Amino acid sequence: MPSVSFSRLICVVASAAVFIGVPAERFGQTTGADAKVDAIFAKWTNLSGPGCSVAVGVDGRPVLAKAYGMADLEHDIKNTPDTIFEAGSVSKQFTAAAVLLLAHDGKLSLDDPVRKYIPELPDYGTTLTIRHMLNHTSGLRDWGNIAAIAGWPRTSRVYTHAHVLEIVSRQRSLNFPPGSHWSYTNTGYNLAAILVSRVSGMSFSDFTKRRIFEPVGMTHTSWRDDHTRVVKGRAIAYSEQPDGFHTLMPFENVHGNGGLLTTVGDLLKWNENFADPKVGDASFVAQQQQPGKFNDGRSLDYAFGLFVGSYKGLREIYHSGSTAGYNAFLTRYPDQRVSVAVLCNATTGAATQYAHAVADTYLGNHIRTEPGPAAKYTLTEKETNSVLGLYRDAETGNPLTISAASGTLRSGNVPLTALSASRFVTPLGNIYEIDGKGARVTDALGTVVRYERVEPVKPDSDQLQEYVGTYASDEAETSITVAVEKGAVTPVYADAFSTQGINGYIQTGWRPGDAIQRVTGSRVGLAFHKKTRIQDAGITFSPSCAARGEPDRPR
Repeated sequence: MPSVSFSRLICVVASAAVFIGVPAERFGQTTGADAKVDAIFAKWTNLSGPGCSVAVGVDGRPVLAKAYGMADLEHDIKNTPDTIFEAGSVSKQFTAAAVLLLAHDGKLSLDDPVRKYIPELPDYGTTLTIRHMLNHTSGLRDWGNIAAIAGWPRTSRVYTHAHVLEIVSRQRSLNFPPGSHWSYTNTGYNLAAILVSRVSGMSFSDFTKRRIFEPVGMTHTSWRDDHTRVVKGRAIAYSEQPDGFHTLMPFENVHGNGGLLTTVGDLLKWNENFADPKVGDASFVAQQQQPGKFNDGRSLDYAFGLFVGSYKGLREIYHSGSTAGYNAFLTRYPDQRVSVAVLCNATTGAATQYAHAVADTYLGNHIRTEPGPAAKYTLTEKETNSVLGLYRDAETGNPLTISAASGTLRSGNVPLTALSASRFVTPLGNIYEIDGKGARVTDALGTVVRYERVEPVKPDSDQLQEYVGTYASDEAETSITVAVEKGAVTPVYADAFSTQGINGYIQTGWRPGDAIQRVTGSRVGLAFHKKTRIQDAGITFSPSCAARGEPDRPR
């Protein structure tokens, strides 16, 4: 069957390690912890590939620091506990801390409008505050996704904060009113780093070095604000390909959202600052760990650069991170005063999984029994068939498929457990309420998304021709050409298609007259609106002169 295509026009043996034992009675069965940790990282014990570093702190002192695999495959340099890795989004808590320090200095308020300090940001007709940015409730589009739409995804060219400001300044709207939704976006943290520099009168790097890294004793930590700078002891990042490992480095200068160059030992020192502050005071560290709130008063599970949640019945404060080939996870169990840091230099380095496995070793009998699963309900064939089908988000147009295979009901690839004929739960606790007309999905934060049932479509060649043309966007500074080709994309429902194109995987669509508003910062594909405009990650592409059969005019 013919379809529509879219093309872009750009208008071992572990290396030296330190292990200090912990009294077995303090944290359960820690006898043999060294061997248990080695087993967790067994994949990386050979010296023919990259690997990870790990450190554990208990009661304010380091009790383990080990490393596995290679830091530099070309020069046969091993990872050590002092090897410097990039920490990805683990970096965000340091950016947030810098802003909070300025607030404690009286230099700014978290509820100040961001435009007070960054006037390049457009006036969206509503107040976007610093707090919104740090809590990820700003509605700002992720600049990296916009750059990818334009055909230059991150790592394909060197981006700077000037580029971030330039991209953000072109966005004529937010993806949602600030404070109404939670949507993880790097843009807010890049803007926060710029804000710190402007308010403090010094570079972001110098401010964080003087006010955070030096007081805490993080002597191996800095920012990747110049990717060409020589950093002694830094691990090279890698991706694994069929023919072996290839370097995959973050060749960009944007930072604040990520870009922290650090060691597992330095990260433990930072975690200890929350129990014994050297940066700030008790009120400062309490504020950084205070979860944000939506406009309606519901609490988030995100504070200031930190997730606040639980793990196996224990309070956990944590953040993961990944940039290019680096992966990271830093976690803390404040009630047990246990910290774990894991840094890896491979795309397949499962830092979060490894850190939790290490934490299990040290938390021992402090781990609580998880509550059992909710009582299951056995669906009849008629009840199963009544919920199967295609749905679309009433606000964003995102498609949702409820299917059944091998006796398991699924939402996309996520299994659903029936609690009744119309009520279902996912492994993460999201609740689905489905009837014959639509679905209502409530996540763990209480955010509700409503879906309406739609019918799949199979347009013929003549109908597909209605979409053909060239569409342009000033916000993305690019154009999209639509042509009919066999097998390029797949129709989903009226005016909506799925595709495996550049950085995209789902097409979404709206009916004529529907309001267009994205609720996430990530790109989820293209959507036709009234068959004259295309919607992509909140950005509208309008027909160019060429699409209307007119000569192009200078813009």
